[in-house]
Amino acid sequence: MGAAKQAPSAGKARPAKKASSAKKTPSAKKAAPVKKAPAARKTAPAKKAPAAKEAASAKKAAAVKKAPAPRKQVVAPQKATAAVSASPARTVDPHPRGESRTALVRRARRIDRELAEVYPYAHPELDFENPFQLVVATVLSAQTTDLRVNQTTPGLFARYPTPEDLAAANPEEVEEILRPTGFFRAKTKSVIGLSKALVEQFGGEVPGRLEDLVKLPGVGRKTAFVVLGNAFGRPGITVDTHFQRLVRRWRWTEETDPDKIEAAVGALFPKSDWTDLSHHVIWHGRRICHARKPACGACPIAPLCPAYGEGETDPEKARKLLKYEKAGQPGQRLKPPQAYLDAGGRPAPPLGAG
Repeated sequence: MGAAKQAPSAGKARPAKKASSAKKTPSAKKAAPVKKAPAARKTAPAKKAPAAKEAASAKKAAAVKKAPAPRKQVVAPQKATAAVSASPARTVDPHPRGESRTALVRRARRIDRELAEVYPYAHPELDFENPFQLVVATVLSAQTTDLRVNQTTPGLFARYPTPEDLAAANPEEVEEILRPTGFFRAKTKSVIGLSKALVEQFGGEVPGRLEDLVKLPGVGRKTAFVVLGNAFGRPGITVDTHFQRLVRRWRWTEETDPDKIEAAVGALFPKSDWTDLSHHVIWHGRRICHARKPACGACPIAPLCPAYGEGETDPEKARKLLKYEKAGQPGQRLKPPQAYLDAGGRPAPPLGAG
C-alpha cells in the first residue's frame, strides 16, 4: 500500500514540473511574436516609402536629363552621321575646350576630310590665266565678292594684259573700269603700283617667294598665299574672313589676329594640305556656314561642329539658306574649272547680264 501511495505522489510531482516548464514555453513564444510583429509593421513602411520616393525622383531626374538629348540630335547626311554614331559624346560635344592636343588635331583633320568629300572640286574662285592676273584679281577682291571681281577683270585685262601695260595706264581710266568693285581709287593705286614694282624690281614677272610678294603695293600675307598656292603650287593658308570665322566656330583656335590664326591652324595640318584646306574652309563658309545665319540643319559636318545650333537647325528652312551650286545657283567664276561644271556647278554671268 505504501508503494502504491508513493507512486501516485511521484506521478503528481512530475506533472508539476512539466506544467511549470509548459508555462514558461508559451510565455516565451508569445513574447517573441509580440516584439517582432510591431518591428515588422513599423520598419517595413519606413523602408518602402523612401525607396518609392527615390525611385520616382530618379525617374524624373533621368527624364529631365534625357529630355534635351533629342533636341540636340543632328540632322546630317547618312555618311557623316554613321561616322560619328559610334562615339556621339565626343563628336557632338558642344564644349570641347578641354580636349587634348591630340584630340584637337584628329577632330580638325576629320573635318577637313569630310569637307574634301563635300567639295572635291574646290578651287580659287577668281578667274585668272597667269600669276599676274591672279595677284591683281586678289588685290581687287578686298571688300567685295569674287563674283564682282570676275565680272570686272575681263575688261581690265583686255585693255592692260601685262604689268608693263598697267604700269603705264592712265589712273582715271583704270578707276572707271574698277568702279564696280568699290574703293576703286585705292585699288587703282595698288594695281598700278604693284605693276610698276613688278616691272622695275622683277623684270615684269610675279615673284614666287613670300618675302618678295609682300613687298608689292596692296599685297599682304593673305594675297601672297593665294598667289603662291594657286599660281605656283606652293602651300599656304589663306586667312580671309570666312576662314577666320569657321576655324573659331570649330574651336581650332581662339586667336583673332590673322597671322596667329595662320600659325595655329597650320600647326594642326601637314604643310602639303594647307592650300586645299583653305579652299575647303572658304567654300564651306560661303555656301553653308554663313556669318549671320549658318545653315546648320543642312550642314554635312554638323555632328563634328561644336557650334551646331547657332544657325537654322530645321532641315527644310536650312536648305533655303544654301548658296551657289548647293542651292542650284551660278557660282562666282565666269570660267570655272571643268571639274566644277562636271559636279553640277554653273558659271556666273558676265557683268550686266542680269
